[in-house]
Amino acid sequence: MEMEMATSPAIPQSGESVDDVKNMESVPLLSRFSTVPATANYQMKRRIVTKTTSEPSPPRRQQSFSRDIGHAASETYLVTRLSFKLLGYLGVGYRWITRLLALGLYAMLLMPGFLQVGYYYFFSSQVRRSIVYGDQPRNRLDLYLPTSRDGLKPVVAFVTGGAWIIGYKAWGSLLGKQLAERDIIVACIDYRNFPQGTIGDMVEDVSQGISFICNNIVDYGGDPNRIYLMGQSAGAHIAACALLEQTIKESRRKSISWSVSQIKAYFGVSGGYNLPNLVDHFHGRGLYRSIFLSIMEGEQSLHQFSPELVVQDLSIRNAVSILPRIILLHGTSDYSIPSDARFYFRL
Repeated sequence: MEMEMATSPAIPQSGESVDDVKNMESVPLLSRFSTVPATANYQMKRRIVTKTTSEPSPPRRQQSFSRDIGHAASETYLVTRLSFKLLGYLGVGYRWITRLLALGLYAMLLMPGFLQVGYYYFFSSQVRRSIVYGDQPRNRLDLYLPTSRDGLKPVVAFVTGGAWIIGYKAWGSLLGKQLAERDIIVACIDYRNFPQGTIGDMVEDVSQGISFICNNIVDYGGDPNRIYLMGQSAGAHIAACALLEQTIKESRRKSISWSVSQIKAYFGVSGGYNLPNLVDHFHGRGLYRSIFLSIMEGEQSLHQFSPELVVQDLSIRNAVSILPRIILLHGTSDYSIPSDARFYFRL
């Protein structure tokens, strides 16, 4: 790490001429400290130099805290503005209101655990928050680093869920903490949510985040040859779309910034991969058909963003053959996305 020290011009003191001060400034700082002073005049000059070069710089923690406050304020404004915009789409519906209240009550019951994880997220030296990977406001990711720095570590690129509406990188802090304690680096990728963006924007953001990880994780002690992609719920769907889209681009020899060969395996947790089969289910749970279709860019795009349907296209069979290992996990008592929505990529 390189540190810079700001120096101010020396001011002539009593008994010194301007020429003396200029001569003093022309002598390298190292030589002034490494030689034995022979005269009282030299001792006076050394005190002057010490005084002018030892002014304390602003504490690094204070600068980081101020930056975090500014970032939190801008994100709060963004979330508030988007919340009002989202209310315009949702209108007054008892289903989503009751579920929002239930979610709030659930969060209150879990508050002690949230506070513990929140303290770790904001104050641990092992967490690198809001690393920029793109040009959009939500193009940020968090890194959770192990305490051990010996050797390159395996990496998990994680995409959080949130019904394509409330996803946020900090939701992955518990996973990041647990895996970092097991000597694994975790990168939680943030992405634009609806109505700030639609599914195409989300897939683009996640793909950019994966690209950043593949090309830069070695700078943080990660092994670029041991990167694993993971997504949960809506994040599993978005990550699967990004992986499949990249696979098709690569098979068609298009310009790419990362390769699916860099991903050792994909873990999909509680994801939904056949959107036409999920429209009515989501409608019944408060994510109304009109909102869901707006998120997915219209009914005509449901097939395009349904990985289960895309892989059945015989024209991309070569692309499917280069996909990494796929591991899908789903709870049989999951009511948000039914467990029978899972599928296997391999045909």
